[in-house]
Amino acid sequence: MKILVPVKRVVDYNVKVRAKSDGSGVDIANVKMSMNPFDEIAVEEAVRLKEKGAVTEVIAVSCGVAACQETLRTAMAIGADRALLVETPAELELQPLAVAKLLKALVEREGVQLVVLGKQAIDDDCNQTGQMLAALLDWPQATFASKVELGADTATVTREVDGGLETLALGLPAVITTDLRLNEPRYVTLPNIMKAKKKPLETLQPAALGVDVTPRVKTLQVQEPPKRAAGIKVADVAALVDKLKNEAKVI
Repeated sequence: MKILVPVKRVVDYNVKVRAKSDGSGVDIANVKMSMNPFDEIAVEEAVRLKEKGAVTEVIAVSCGVAACQETLRTAMAIGADRALLVETPAELELQPLAVAKLLKALVEREGVQLVVLGKQAIDDDCNQTGQMLAALLDWPQATFASKVELGADTATVTREVDGGLETLALGLPAVITTDLRLNEPRYVTLPNIMKAKKKPLETLQPAALGVDVTPRVKTLQVQEPPKRAAGIKVADVAALVDKLKNEAKVI
């Protein structure tokens, strides 16, 4: 069984994101970039499934600029066998539907039986690509997975819902999106980083896959949230209730 694991290059989660002065987007100039944390969990889970003998090959894929090769090398250092990069120009905004169409083309090209990807990217928080891919492929899907078990022709997925946990049985092939509590990604060692440099990485163009990646949605403005106002101290409960009632008007 082959697993396809999409990974996205995003601004590192430790970096404070700043909007551009013209409000056209997020400023990523000279900013540290890394693999989307949810995708890192997806790679780790795919590698663990391979180590259990349930999977024969783990293929990492990324869509974006040439610098995404670094993210793919990290995925291969974790344990992916090979990687695919669908390279697009820096000025092109790749939106979830375009990425889902590219992934569909790669699934059909590679003969993949399972797609495991992060539930969302921390830069746009769209949480759409996995669901769109499942719809395009007409495959069953399980989102927000906190536990995954593979059988011969089925996958059992425990997922997090508002009321607790829900367990689903899916027929393969299928699409699974990962949540934070699925696993803790392993530390990438220097020997594995060196080995990753020798693993195959193929670069493709969207046109070669027959996919139109023209944006369907236009971003009107990006702005930072307003700064939080300073709090105040009150002398007693009566003063607190008075302010909540007469100033905040919440009671």
